[in-house]
Amino acid sequence: MKPVRFLTPASEEMVAAAVWYDQQVPGLGGAFLDQVEAAVAFLGQYPEAGQELKDGFRRRLLRQFPFALLYSVEPDEIIVHAVMHLRRRPGYWRDRRS
Repeated sequence: MKPVRFLTPASEEMVAAAVWYDQQVPGLGGAFLDQVEAAVAFLGQYPEAGQELKDGFRRRLLRQFPFALLYSVEPDEIIVHAVMHLRRRPGYWRDRRS
């Protein structure tokens, strides 16, 4: 199982989304974080399972939320570059590197 590391901007996106969801409905932010955690656990086991994008990036959709983890598979780890809302600014994360 490969370790998963979030770049700082990806962590900030994840927290911001969880806070927003929790403001909408108490507890929904926690449900969002549970889905992120489930996706991370899955990627640790099956790094190549996400949809392949350009330039070595992959995408893993979250269940029940319009978000995806954008990540790359490195020799020793998986790097999450973005926790991206699927209906906003596609490709904004592409210049993020570890």
